[in-house]
Amino acid sequence: MPATDTIAAIATPPGRGGIGVVRVSGGDLTTLMHGVLGRVPVPRLATVATFRDAHGAPLDAGLVLYFPAPHSYTGESVLELQGHGGPAVLRLVLARCVELGARIAQPGEFTKRAFLNGKLDLVEAESVADLIEAATGTAARAAARSLSGAFSQEVNALVSALIDLRMYTEATLDFPEEDIEFLRAGGVASKFAAIGARVATALARARTGALLRAGLTVVLVGRPNVGKSSLLNCWSGEEAAIVTPIAGTTRDTVERQVELAGIPLTIIDTAGLREAADEVERIGIERTWAAVARADLALVLVDARATDDALDPEDAALLARLPATLPRIVVHNKTDLAAVPPTVVTRHDDGTPRRHVWLSAKSGAGMPLLEAEVRAVTGATAVGEDVFLARERHVAALLDAQRHLDAAAAHLRSQPPPVELFAEELYGAQQALAAITGEFTADDLLGAIFSRFCIGK
Repeated sequence: MPATDTIAAIATPPGRGGIGVVRVSGGDLTTLMHGVLGRVPVPRLATVATFRDAHGAPLDAGLVLYFPAPHSYTGESVLELQGHGGPAVLRLVLARCVELGARIAQPGEFTKRAFLNGKLDLVEAESVADLIEAATGTAARAAARSLSGAFSQEVNALVSALIDLRMYTEATLDFPEEDIEFLRAGGVASKFAAIGARVATALARARTGALLRAGLTVVLVGRPNVGKSSLLNCWSGEEAAIVTPIAGTTRDTVERQVELAGIPLTIIDTAGLREAADEVERIGIERTWAAVARADLALVLVDARATDDALDPEDAALLARLPATLPRIVVHNKTDLAAVPPTVVTRHDDGTPRRHVWLSAKSGAGMPLLEAEVRAVTGATAVGEDVFLARERHVAALLDAQRHLDAAAAHLRSQPPPVELFAEELYGAQQALAAITGEFTADDLLGAIFSRFCIGK
């Protein structure tokens, strides 16, 4: 249980608006409510009230909502003062709450108290921030599913299945001469296989959810005048970058956000790579390589008129300079000028199989082919209605559970199986999964998670 000191914060975004909310949470709010409102409001009923200063003068007027503990968002008594959305008046109301004993809440402290009071598990708490920060409608729906408990229910069901299997397995330790018979009689192998399959499915969904949350960064690289800016404009549906026949037009990176199968993509147009003609172009090229370093995928643009069965030596050298671990697709642009149809093939550049896409950024012909390849290379498959928003720590925990299950499977195949070691790996998998919902969570992890929340949430 957290400390029951009273916290307060402005819960609406900075700036002016029609409505502004000051939220308060704590143990006993009676003194504070009498000081601000002159009364204790009727629980869970919106009523009109005047918010007053220490001398009884009005600060603002609006609606008040009171949720006595434990039936509130945080599990403590919560008061919401909904007044006018001006920064000055909200600061006055907040200052009055502080005068009456509240302190300013830390980022995410309301939701952290909800977690510590058992109102939310850690996945649901994280989903609050993810829902606020969702970059696409698909991400928002997935975050809402996680907030409703879909991900937690899946994890809890796996934990329960592991506990049941552990109970039966560890019971066999009391009968060492009959270990194998106990395992066979209880159908341990089939139950274990079912758990492994469910963990693999949850991991696949979590990976998609993590991609949906974090998005992908795609960098466009190539020599000058191969159509990088035209591709950015075509993909984003706006004139985001200047397009001219003059080499070196793009001197700085230009970014635009698009949506691909529900996945948020950041597309980065970069300066053409060549020997810099001046200092400004040199800086632009340095920024190109900086964008490459943080990208999830590189689209290497070449001129469709200048390539046949082999890449131009300069284009091949550019491919070779990219980080070895960075996925890349070669895009042959300007098929409208080369009089060739859009297509996709796999070619072996320097013995390495690589996907090549022919398209026209000017006309848009072949763009669906490129989008399909981007999805295939990055794993950004179409997001279904069963996907939940996930974080990297969730994926890491599921991978840890999968490693424990792989080790357990190896023990189960041994003759005779070492039941003690098998049971220990089941316990390790259970611990890894329980960390997702916060059953076993270090305080420093909680601090890192909630510090990224909005103040007032």
